[in-house]
Amino acid sequence: MPIPEALATLGDNQFFGAGFGLFMIGAAASVIRKGSAVAVQLLRRRLMTTLEIPVSDHSYHWVLEWIAQRPDMSCHFSVKTAFQKLHSGKISTGFAFVPSPGAHYMWLGKLPVKIERIREKQMVSANQHIPYETVTLTTLGRNKEVFEQLLLEARSFALQMQKNMTLIFKPMGTEWRQFGEPQRSRPLQSVMLARGQSERIWEDVNQFLQSQQWYIDRGIPHRRGYLLHGPPGCGKTSFITALAGELECSICVLNIGDWTLSDDRLLHFMVSAPPQSIILLEDVDAAFLDRSTEPQDPRRQGMNMVSLSGILNALDGVVSSEGRIVFMTTNYIERLDAALLRPGRVDVKEHVTYADTEQMCRAFMHFFPLENLKYSDNFSKNVLKLKENVSMAQVQAFFMLHRTDPKYASENVSEMSK
Repeated sequence: MPIPEALATLGDNQFFGAGFGLFMIGAAASVIRKGSAVAVQLLRRRLMTTLEIPVSDHSYHWVLEWIAQRPDMSCHFSVKTAFQKLHSGKISTGFAFVPSPGAHYMWLGKLPVKIERIREKQMVSANQHIPYETVTLTTLGRNKEVFEQLLLEARSFALQMQKNMTLIFKPMGTEWRQFGEPQRSRPLQSVMLARGQSERIWEDVNQFLQSQQWYIDRGIPHRRGYLLHGPPGCGKTSFITALAGELECSICVLNIGDWTLSDDRLLHFMVSAPPQSIILLEDVDAAFLDRSTEPQDPRRQGMNMVSLSGILNALDGVVSSEGRIVFMTTNYIERLDAALLRPGRVDVKEHVTYADTEQMCRAFMHFFPLENLKYSDNFSKNVLKLKENVSMAQVQAFFMLHRTDPKYASENVSEMSK
């Protein structure tokens, strides 16, 4: 049968006609479906603005906490329980709420905003070792300034919640992680260093913070290093903590003696420290100990301990960060290499030593502000008659034992030597 006649016969076949019709309907539906998806995508790009915030970004928790306190927020939350010690010594339980995973809606001015918190069950954040999450904000229009204003408000809210508090960060894995709850900032005057010593360091730090352009104009790296050395218990770490509170800075603590810390990790943490923070290298002399005589710990096999060259490169190497304040503490300055102590690595050295008469008088008046000055004079004289080397930690502990009886405290300093 000729081909034209065969095609004509198929055209008269009812089954073929119905199948061809269904095929055309399916093809048309597929084209419409794909066209609709493309049209929606084009409309989203042209008429909407979307902001995605991953869990690894600093603003992630700021935005969640800011959204949760809004009155127009939907009532679907996740909770984080926190414990706080009250003045009475009892523990208070607090609850912080954030939007739960899923979709939420609110108004930002006159614009509706859709909030989607998405938690990936099969993915884990590489740095934080927690389920990977994102928060996606979507609103009408093509104005990204709306989200910029939202982020600024969320940041201001977070800073207000942390006002008069000091954050402590410690290394966790490959990143800095907040250690414990924020600590109440300590007044700088509550740390009794030698007369003029606190003021001298405070003025130097403030001058450094306000002179970034001066450093740039002269081609000098904008960083400053401080070394506080002296016997234990004399207030080195306490002063740094109080100074951070006055400057509204956080503290990033690095233990040089940590056997898990290598030169590469030290450099990484020095460069990646959170903004507006003080880096504290505690007991920096630990890097100069002779470890060849120490018993070998099987856990340390394959570990590269911090070396002198690693510390020097982290402080002022080619890739070291700028705008950075580093405080180092040691009880044994004689163990430190001269290369570490040169200007550019350690710019300011302060000897924080045992308490003198004037310090003990100030400490007495700080603990017993309503008492007669003669008690403080008697206390300092009696202490120095008993022993020459008294740390402020010993003085503070003694005052806390007798905080209700200043007269007894001034006359019975012999208990301090027990």
